[in-house]
Amino acid sequence: MRASRSSRQGSDYLSDALSLLAGWRQQDRWITRTLPLDDHEHAALTERIKVAADALQLRPEISRQAGETHIRLDASGGEGLTAGEVTMAARIEDAYRAITGRA
Repeated sequence: MRASRSSRQGSDYLSDALSLLAGWRQQDRWITRTLPLDDHEHAALTERIKVAADALQLRPEISRQAGETHIRLDASGGEGLTAGEVTMAARIEDAYRAITGRA
């Protein structure tokens, strides 16, 4: 049986979890990350993100500009940060490390 949390406590808990992921920022209803990647790394990361996003039923926005990959996740249409978005951010970080060997 899981302990229940109020939405306020859950939000704080998830914000704390997100803060442990280097480089992720929460802005209004979005969480964002910018990664320096070459074209090959960008393509590999994008494919891994698609697989994880399908599993979590999320639709991150991914764009490429000036040698950087920009990732943006909608924090549930204004309902606040969810475990799904934090999980997706963590999976993106794992994929980024695996592809680039960077920490």
